[in-house]
Amino acid sequence: MRRHPRPLVLTAVALLTAAACGGGVHGSPGASGLRDPYFPKLGNGGYDVTHYALNLAYDPDTHRLKGTATLTATALQDLSAFNLDLRGLTVAGVTVDKKRAVSRRAGSELTVRPFDELPKGHTFRTVVRYSGEPVTITDPDGSEEGWLRTADGALGLGEPTGSMAWFPGNHHPSDKATYAIAVTVPKGVRAVSNGELTGAKRSAYGKSTTYTWRVTQPMASYVATVAIGKFETHTSRTPAGIPVYTAVDPEEAEASEKVLARLPEVVDWETRTFGPYPFSSTGAIVAREGDSGYALETQNRPVFPGAPDVGLLVHELAHQWYGDSVTPKSWRDMWLNEGFATYAEWLWEEQHDGDSAQESFDAAYDHAADSAVWAFPPADPPSASHISDSPVYTRGAMVLHRIRKTVGDARFFALLKSWPADHKYGNADTHDFTAYVERANPTKKDALAEVWKDWLYGKGKPDEPDTP
Repeated sequence: MRRHPRPLVLTAVALLTAAACGGGVHGSPGASGLRDPYFPKLGNGGYDVTHYALNLAYDPDTHRLKGTATLTATALQDLSAFNLDLRGLTVAGVTVDKKRAVSRRAGSELTVRPFDELPKGHTFRTVVRYSGEPVTITDPDGSEEGWLRTADGALGLGEPTGSMAWFPGNHHPSDKATYAIAVTVPKGVRAVSNGELTGAKRSAYGKSTTYTWRVTQPMASYVATVAIGKFETHTSRTPAGIPVYTAVDPEEAEASEKVLARLPEVVDWETRTFGPYPFSSTGAIVAREGDSGYALETQNRPVFPGAPDVGLLVHELAHQWYGDSVTPKSWRDMWLNEGFATYAEWLWEEQHDGDSAQESFDAAYDHAADSAVWAFPPADPPSASHISDSPVYTRGAMVLHRIRKTVGDARFFALLKSWPADHKYGNADTHDFTAYVERANPTKKDALAEVWKDWLYGKGKPDEPDTP
């Protein structure tokens, strides 16, 4: 069939695109990914988010989420367009600096082309309205995250990519921001999130309540959470006066009571061991056993699937220093989270009439050469499916113990405090850490180089370490 020439009609999209190309700024699109070694499309280039204001409404009966996300960000280059990470959900509209923007979806990428191009250094505000049934994401290792439905609500978990299932953003650990999170839920359930609860406002007829949470210290999106359910809540303070907020599923209340009663004690011990607590509140969320397949160090209050034991509580709270305050630059650096948190467990045992850290190290070393512990170096997992495997945890802790034996207790315990203090609210990678340890111990540089070679980067089981 012969085609007739198309009449010259400019659509609204074309008009907006044309408008975006005018003016004095001639920018380029921000990168659609930050080239993370394991998640290359995760995160986005060209801008830095400084604050998220999330206004969410969720109905557990219909499994419908409605949201408005307002992102305050600074352009790091002259921007003609930028991307946000968002999995599933339907976008109803996007504005940038109160002007309608053109948006386009491709997989988990939401490309936004503002009406006016954004000059480098400009602070801009993007508003995204969206809704739908939020999805559960299966990680490369088979675990599930994102938006997890529960018997009486939902659980939003984000490590490593799940937060994109419930709000659009720059979802890479290298871009941290403050948050204001408001969640409206039906009567009979609560909404618990990070930071401090600043309001619980009932609707006019009492059919719903809006819970408002505020996070004033920088937070990576993967440790953001929303927990919705019939939680029992309790507030208290640590011996140092840090506010404690716990939310427990009623089915787990009895089993959790004794260990949660020790939470202030654990935070107090970790403060003495790791330095001042980096955030303005602490606590825990205890969901039902099976609601998730793992515990997670969500900022301010870790999430546990069922009642935790003290060791797990110690581990997840230690992440508030190592992982939440000092956050990896990329997912290759996970051992800086998990090695420290695992070693925190060893130290707790050592100082509470359990095995010494040396005995824990020896027990780990005694694993056969073909054990999973020696499958790969902790600083170099072979793929995304291995970033939570045992070398990252156990062998990561062994690296720290070898540092302790090399530099001595006084310098090592000083390091446990100075590392998170000097990198507070920032990001760091493995090279940053090894260089930091060497600068703090210049006379031990050669010995530390052997630790890096054998324990941090070496393949297979290292030779028998020297007897301490």
